[in-house]
Amino acid sequence: MRLLALCGSLRAVSSNSAALQAAALLAPAGVEVVAYGGLAGLPHFNPDLDTDAPPAAVTSLREAVGASDGLLISSPEYAHGVPGALKNALDWLVASLEFHDTPTILVSTSPASIHAPAQLREILTTMSARLVEAAFVTLPLRGRPLDAAAIAADPELASALAGGLARFAAAIAAQPRADR
Repeated sequence: MRLLALCGSLRAVSSNSAALQAAALLAPAGVEVVAYGGLAGLPHFNPDLDTDAPPAAVTSLREAVGASDGLLISSPEYAHGVPGALKNALDWLVASLEFHDTPTILVSTSPASIHAPAQLREILTTMSARLVEAAFVTLPLRGRPLDAAAIAADPELASALAGGLARFAAAIAAQPRADR
């Protein structure tokens, strides 16, 4: 099973990125978590560019989503909202056949973040994602400069993240994507 990890932060050192890297370390046997690294290279969404031959970066994103069994999204909250770079990526996926019915979970790195996760739920539901809310994970990382290895080594954090991944993998196995 292949899961695509999409980080909403463009920062070089980000708790959201660390959480997704830790997910790769803690994934159940038979589950591969692959990070998508092209968020910063996507052009601004423009429907005029969304043709049969969209920009190469958009094609790459869509292919990565299409090659995945599920999507993990971890995003900071900026000014009570979803960061523009993440929203831009999602906009490029709206009309994408590769995205339809994609099992998706949110990995939050701050229990205080409530607006961005709520917005992501609304956006993803509108886009026809299959949200697996029972597998959503909230990790209390705010103010804790932990890298992926430290998150994976922390019993409480590792248990929460590994448990969410196990629930997510089980949900995907029980109900594979319709296009598979």
